[in-house]
Amino acid sequence: MLVKIVQVDKNDKYLGLIDKNKAHENRGILHRAICVFVVNNKKEILLQKRSKYKKLWPLYWSNTCCSHPKKGEAYVEAGERRLKEELGFSCQLKPLFKIYYQAKYKSIGAEKEISMILLGQYKNQKIKPNEKEIADLSWMSLAKVRAQIKTKPNKFTPWFKKIIKDKKYAENMRKICGK
Repeated sequence: MLVKIVQVDKNDKYLGLIDKNKAHENRGILHRAICVFVVNNKKEILLQKRSKYKKLWPLYWSNTCCSHPKKGEAYVEAGERRLKEELGFSCQLKPLFKIYYQAKYKSIGAEKEISMILLGQYKNQKIKPNEKEIADLSWMSLAKVRAQIKTKPNKFTPWFKKIIKDKKYAENMRKICGK
């Protein structure tokens, strides 16, 4: 089945729909995405280890969940949909900021996205990971995440590292997780 995602320009202006596989070939074609961060009352981030079935960055650690909005779907709506599909629970999400990134994965493909970072608060909902999407889960403080990225950078997705390490986003991450 062909999955279509939203192609955009550098200003996040809608250009049309593009086949998801085509958008991730070669150096990638710019498209919309969402990155969800769910935080518990200890200010720990719920991280997922991507499934071995993922074409790009399989078995890499990343934020709570990621995906692409469908045509006409708002960023928050897409995040809430994917949270339910990947982890089996819902929570209210708040848009924080957008990032642009491009990253190549071996000779297999690439990401080239404008991604909205969304924040949700975990309230002890039952988590039911979808094994087609997720290999493992872990709650981690921002300090521990940064330490892990420093010692094992090749274990994390490029977009997650950018969000965590980039000085432009540091203040936002402190607001989310403290420290």
